Amino acid sequence: MKLRMKLQLTVVCVLCLLLLSASDATVPSRYAKQSTEWFQGAEGRRIADNVLTWQTPHGSWPKNRDTASEPFDGKSDDLHGTFDNKATTGELRFLARAFRATNEPRYRAAFLKGLSHILEAQYPTGGWPQFYPPSKGYPRHITFNDGAMARILELLRDISESSDYGFLEMEYRTKAKAAVTMGIDCILRTQIKQGGKLTAWCAQHDEKTFEPAWARSYEPPSISGAESVGVVCFLMSVEAPTPAIIAAVEGAAEWFRSATIHGIRLEEFTDAAGQNDKRVIADPNAEPLWARFYEIGSNRPIFLDRDSVVRYSFSEIGQERRTGYAYYGGWGTRLLTDAYPRWREKHKLPKE
Repeated sequence: MKLRMKLQLTVVCVLCLLLLSASDATVPSRYAKQSTEWFQGAEGRRIADNVLTWQTPHGSWPKNRDTASEPFDGKSDDLHGTFDNKATTGELRFLARAFRATNEPRYRAAFLKGLSHILEAQYPTGGWPQFYPPSKGYPRHITFNDGAMARILELLRDISESSDYGFLEMEYRTKAKAAVTMGIDCILRTQIKQGGKLTAWCAQHDEKTFEPAWARSYEPPSISGAESVGVVCFLMSVEAPTPAIIAAVEGAAEWFRSATIHGIRLEEFTDAAGQNDKRVIADPNAEPLWARFYEIGSNRPIFLDRDSVVRYSFSEIGQERRTGYAYYGGWGTRLLTDAYPRWREKHKLPKE
């Protein structure tokens, strides 16, 4: 029975990782499952050494850069590290694997520098900014956007529990466990309520008050139909969820059901001027959709141009934002049809 439950948990975790995945995967993650012999060989060592050159003085790595294929040959002070777009967490997982395979001290040292950076970056309220040290702008907020905080928590939980990180002193593993506890508390405290009911999360929350916060000019305080999937999936991956975690997951799942959009789909087309564009068309057979942003209180989908004006129709924003941002997506489908039912079954929750 315990083995079956463990397998169910593994399936849920895999589904959640798939839900969190994005096209901007960090390059070193491509190599994390290579054999020990590969890491010990010339190619494995070359790539690991390349990754080292991209580490910033603070201990993080930049995003959207190929940190594996070629070494960085500029000034290290010109590198700008972040937790966004799978940066830093991907490199750290890769270096941990490289150290286990080679026992090369440089890989361990770089890993420890990065881990220390992540632990230092955590706010007293439990969340993480988009990068550290934080700026005065929106990246200072607790960042659920693009799965940043969920990936940090997944890494720290693995560090505290998995034998893959047995090369670390217990001090680091204990600190990682404590950071996860604080992070989960932060997630629970940032969950948005409407009419006394738990719903989901904004893409970013104020680092002191936990309130939903602005990011870029077209990313308002709102309930996110995209980023919230990664948050609830992380909560579902907690092996022994508390009553508060169970309530958070149940509330989020109910909100996702209520926020489902039926009967429309996005269509790409070329306008009269020859520009690519998108429009919403009616389609009774369309797959369910969720909006990127829902207005807090009314739960209505909202859309913004770079002027930060809230609009209630996709057609009312300009072509530049219609084609340059994902305002609709099928984000909640796998959550509601697969991951969430498996989670309820695993924990033997009463039928809804």
